[in-house]
Amino acid sequence: MKLLRLAALLCSLHGLAHPVPENPQWLTYAGGEGPGKGKHIVLIAADQEYRSEQSMPMLAKILSTRHGFDCTVLYALSDQGLVDPTMPVYPEKGKEKEFKTHHIAGLEHLASADQVIFFCRLLTLPMSERELIVKYVDSGKPFIALRTTNHGFHAPLPYKIDGKQVNWGDGILGGSFRGHHGRYHADSTRGLIVESQKDHPILRGVEDIWGNSDVYRTYKEGGSLPSGCTALVWGQPLMGRKYDDPPNPKLEALPVAWFKTWRTSGGQDARVFQSTMGSGDDFRSDGLRRLVINAAYWGMGMEAAITRDRSVELVGTYEPLATGFDYKRLGIVPKPVSAYK
Repeated sequence: MKLLRLAALLCSLHGLAHPVPENPQWLTYAGGEGPGKGKHIVLIAADQEYRSEQSMPMLAKILSTRHGFDCTVLYALSDQGLVDPTMPVYPEKGKEKEFKTHHIAGLEHLASADQVIFFCRLLTLPMSERELIVKYVDSGKPFIALRTTNHGFHAPLPYKIDGKQVNWGDGILGGSFRGHHGRYHADSTRGLIVESQKDHPILRGVEDIWGNSDVYRTYKEGGSLPSGCTALVWGQPLMGRKYDDPPNPKLEALPVAWFKTWRTSGGQDARVFQSTMGSGDDFRSDGLRRLVINAAYWGMGMEAAITRDRSVELVGTYEPLATGFDYKRLGIVPKPVSAYK
């Protein structure tokens, strides 16, 4: 009888265990109570400009503590095993042999993910790691792309369908970076909800979006989002980087958040959401946090669990460093993964 009770206890504990073992190369957050219990979200922090190293664990804490999802944050690491946003994305001229490729530890755990949130920029990954990303993207499972992710890979992914190379930004995500629509690091963005989509589940409870990053252009002037993309939020460039700055009358609003489906090589339709907002400071906005968290639910077919009042409040403190590449001035230095827990 005691053995049976022990076996039952072990089974119970196994059911509550996080799907990814703890490791100093990544962060894990066990889900609490909530609709996400039993679901696993992987967040990838691998950009060099917009402080994803801070924003992804912030989102993981909210998703796990307030919504019940098990979360894992994977990082791009240096040869020393440190989170190092200062790593170059291109080899210096004449120093090509010294160039270090990026490395994301733990990508094998995408296999247990129900949703992936990508935040990366111009990565050159080993082929084995690119293959793991392709395997997930081609699985039919949902994924979210934030800010620079639409130009997330410098070395192309080994992804072909019917013998044709798949384009990550324009093809899979529905838009790639084509320039800053306004003044780089001088303008900010007011999010304008698309009236015809105001009742979409991703927008449920989203009332105010503002971020101090500028608007990205993802298609040529005079163009539009590709067929199959549905815009949810347009971004109006403002005349400065303050919440109450006026709109720039010379710049039109452009889409900054949309959804689509991605048809995989096996004919499955994966739900995809892209937001070109998403800097560390942008995520101080309750509206943007709710937008992305709602998108995570929607991607997994959990629309019924999205409520207007479900908390997206921060868990603990969140003080992201400023965006940019002036690493010394900004205080950006290599750190162990544990520094972001």
